[in-house]
Amino acid sequence: MKKTLLAATVSASLSASVAQATTLYDQEGAKFDIYGRIAMGIAGGGPEFDSAGNEVDDGTEFVDVYSRLGFRMSHDVTSDLSAFGRLEWRFTGDERNTDQGFNEIRQSYIGLASKQYGTVQAGNFDSLYYQFVSAPFDVYLDRGLLFNATGLQSRGDSIGYYTPELNGFTSFVQLKQYSERGSTPAEQSEEGEVIAAQGGVHYQQGPFKVGFGTVENVVRGGGNGEMLYGLIGSYALSDQLTMRLGAETQDNSATYGGGFETLGLGGTYTTGPWAFTADYYNVDRDESEESSAWAAGAYYKVSSAFDVFVELADGDAPSVRQESTANRTYWLSGARYHF
Repeated sequence: MKKTLLAATVSASLSASVAQATTLYDQEGAKFDIYGRIAMGIAGGGPEFDSAGNEVDDGTEFVDVYSRLGFRMSHDVTSDLSAFGRLEWRFTGDERNTDQGFNEIRQSYIGLASKQYGTVQAGNFDSLYYQFVSAPFDVYLDRGLLFNATGLQSRGDSIGYYTPELNGFTSFVQLKQYSERGSTPAEQSEEGEVIAAQGGVHYQQGPFKVGFGTVENVVRGGGNGEMLYGLIGSYALSDQLTMRLGAETQDNSATYGGGFETLGLGGTYTTGPWAFTADYYNVDRDESEESSAWAAGAYYKVSSAFDVFVELADGDAPSVRQESTANRTYWLSGARYHF
């Protein structure tokens, strides 16, 4: 049991979600938590050329590794129903940022949660497709995730609902609005007002979990106007080793292109305070050559609040210029303090 808890704790610390929190208030059904992290590192390597073929500097740099500060709130309305809210900012911790305290409002949403009827939330939050489908592959602090992530047709002007778990199954649906309200004809986009929908189902039983989802990947949200499908899961072979396997596909658009099929395979191994990750992807693009990518990381928990890490990632995407493998590989090393 202790090994299981350790593996779960280490795995949670590798993801982009909240690792821990401090409760500031917890009385009469109302709870208020503060959480965050300060993360610093040194990065280098990566592509030698941009998409246009221009040479770019890929030297070393002292960087912030997604530091953040957030609050989580909840209040019990009845024995079954609770109201909740979350607010999270991202800041650049490695620079003297005097003009603005924060760079981004990363999360800002409210909702109602019922054990019997499910959860509904509205505002700016991670896509439900990410939360229920692609999250098993999100184990890296920076690069390394090739499946669609937190911002997929989400992050603002969104409303989502997911059911209570029933015999291991959870269903979800989400809508995001791209509005033209207040804009002049000259400012309006070619697509006009658009609502992007996503939905799917997640199943979890013991060490096994899998999610299937589909997203209307509209152009205004950075997609190509075609439907995106994903089937991604993981299985804990032991208290220390978890394997993951997934696939994503999207049809090619006659206007915008963007069709692809991506297969991913990876695993996480934990032992004591150590965790090791490795992932491999094969990407078959409809309008470009097939390519592969890999990522690997090592993480050490100095304490429950402090960890150090090193990550490598080679995107290996088709390029307009030939690059050496050594220079193309991105690396990142650093440390984080959680609170």
